[in-house]
Amino acid sequence: MPVSENQEKKLPVAPLKIAALEGSRPIAKQINSAIVKMRKTIGERDRSTLTVAGYIEPDYLIDTKLTRYGTGEGRAVINESVRGADLYIIADVMNYSVTYKVVGRINHMSPDNHFQDLKRIISAANGKAHRISVVMPFLYESRQHKRAGRESLDAAMALRELQNYGVSEIITFDAHDPRVRNAIPLRGFDNFMPTYQFLRALCKAAPDLTFDSGHFMVISPDEGAMNRAVYFSNVLGADIGMFYKRRDYSRIIGGKNPIVAHEFLGDSVKGKDCVIIDDMISSGGSMLDVCRQMKERGAKRVFICTTFGLFTDGFAKFDEYYEKGYFTKLITTNLCYRPPELMKKPYYETANMYKYLASIINTLNHDETVDKVKSTTHKIQKMLEKMNARGGGRAVIDDAAELERH
Repeated sequence: MPVSENQEKKLPVAPLKIAALEGSRPIAKQINSAIVKMRKTIGERDRSTLTVAGYIEPDYLIDTKLTRYGTGEGRAVINESVRGADLYIIADVMNYSVTYKVVGRINHMSPDNHFQDLKRIISAANGKAHRISVVMPFLYESRQHKRAGRESLDAAMALRELQNYGVSEIITFDAHDPRVRNAIPLRGFDNFMPTYQFLRALCKAAPDLTFDSGHFMVISPDEGAMNRAVYFSNVLGADIGMFYKRRDYSRIIGGKNPIVAHEFLGDSVKGKDCVIIDDMISSGGSMLDVCRQMKERGAKRVFICTTFGLFTDGFAKFDEYYEKGYFTKLITTNLCYRPPELMKKPYYETANMYKYLASIINTLNHDETVDKVKSTTHKIQKMLEKMNARGGGRAVIDDAAELERH
């Protein structure tokens, strides 16, 4: 993503530093590389534009160490100065691949463990940073965002905790319910959407796609995903359909009322390519049932776009449904941990978010408005114009490759 002219002329609010939790280092390294390349390009283009110390650096990642005692208690150490820095802490709270020992037994890190480590890093900064921002792509406890009866309100409590720790800004993606920001009205809370990256990944997966109401349809798998689906369908000029879940409220299984059936509302999908768009796949049962129903209703091809692929029950059912032809491609972002097994699946495609996230951090470091970064409608429209003028999704792939070279 190119740097704006304003950013080239405006000094950053403070020297940029990036810290990563255990399990977030692969994401942080990619973001760091993108920012290094971005700022190096500025320096090569105009060496007189920015001479402030610390702006163009070979590395913005700081040396942090998170350790565990034999009891499972933790400790965070920052091994270099962050005094006066604009510090961004990257936290992938869903990375269960990180392990530690408790009394000799192997434990996998849970979201609670990662959140505690996040607070440890903030504490280790010791109040010396000029500003602290938390980049948490999957918002911690975002599914426990509202209260019905006597139950915990975890997402709001977590945001309040970060506010009390002195965090100025929280950056997240496709929050389960963005209204949770109301818990911290005096702090920054930016919720970004991967719509543009989804569209690019779709064009790569199926260059022959035609985005109009006669050939393409956007499907919301439930009521909660309607806002995402409405925006996607509007910018593409496609029709929209929605499933709603009929639940058995007399029972609770796995902490929730079981789904009895999915009912569909919308026009015929017969002969159309369909994309099902949602914020996450947990076990995937609901999503796969929607795929099956789409194919049974005569859909030509079914694509799944979801911001976070958690796959809590593994891939066996996804493999089965792919073999049966119920879906063609599964697209997720690379904002949270993805098992190596997933990368080898013939049906999997990545929506790359690293450059977008690097651009967000770079923009905020300059105290520039993120509205232009957040709104991708204009970019999507330009993409569609090129597709119409130059023969479908292949034009998007060629343009992306050209952008990479420059």
